[in-house]
Amino acid sequence: MRLRRYALIAFGVLLLSLLFALLVSSAFRKSVAEPITALAETARSVSRNRDYSVRVAPTGERDEVAVLIDAFNEMLREIQQRDRALRNARDELEQRVSDRTHDLVSANRELEAFSYSVSHDLRGPLEVLNGFSYMLMTKHAGQLDSGGKESVENIRAAARRMSELIDDLLNLSRMTTSTMHRERVDLSAFARSTVEDMRREEPGRHVDFVAPASAEAYGDPRLLRIMLDNLLRNAWKYTSRRDHARIELGQDNKNGRTVYFVRDNGSGFDQRSADRLFQPFQRLHSAAEFPGNGIGLATVRRIIQRHGGEVWAEGAVEKGATFYFTLESRSSRIVLTERF
Repeated sequence: MRLRRYALIAFGVLLLSLLFALLVSSAFRKSVAEPITALAETARSVSRNRDYSVRVAPTGERDEVAVLIDAFNEMLREIQQRDRALRNARDELEQRVSDRTHDLVSANRELEAFSYSVSHDLRGPLEVLNGFSYMLMTKHAGQLDSGGKESVENIRAAARRMSELIDDLLNLSRMTTSTMHRERVDLSAFARSTVEDMRREEPGRHVDFVAPASAEAYGDPRLLRIMLDNLLRNAWKYTSRRDHARIELGQDNKNGRTVYFVRDNGSGFDQRSADRLFQPFQRLHSAAEFPGNGIGLATVRRIIQRHGGEVWAEGAVEKGATFYFTLESRSSRIVLTERF
């Protein structure tokens, strides 16, 4: 009888313990497990959908889990605000890019229209002027005195100069609108070819030309050849009064960046006027001293800018000039200098 009573007491204690455990488990699940699960599900949803507007429902308690949920919701609010600001900034940037692209397209169209106008509308009157002045010199030369003939020659010379200016303007506009095809090129090979051409054009001149055996660069071969041709012909022109003219193409490495240069010992320029060198039609010497239209160096700057580089000049009056330029190159190497 006593054993039976003890068994009933033990069973009752066990039953009460199980009930208490169930109550504790239910309370734990409601106060801890369910909020943590909801927090984890919300975190996975945010990570998957990038939707920062969702929130974890507060528990209404003032325990550690409630603090964790509040902190998580606050973090989501801050992320949402930053995401909204980032989206607004991105939309504004896209709009600016779109507007800028539209402006560039319009500018290119205007430039094309200008080029067409220059090449057709301006050449017509020049051809008429040249034609009538030629007729004056050939068919009516006997009716002109020496002063009249000289005036007609001046008219023809001015017409030729105007035609050259038109050609230079067209070439300058093409430097901006032409399509680029980048590849690895050797600037030294381009330079040698240009110098040989100039020597054939003026066989009486002796110019000492120095260049690396190879000067590798990365860019559009056609544009880079035009750029280097302008720089070398500029140096050739301004060393024309030197008995021992010297022109050098070189390259150097400054702060991990390849800098190319064309140096001469010609007439040079006042360093205070260096910025004017690359402006169209801005010349530091008169046409009587050195012929030219002031377009060559402007063309050089356009080409360098299209390659993502920079160009600048250093010089002194009667002490020569050096024109430096950089390109958006992938790799280049400095090699031993070779004399030609």
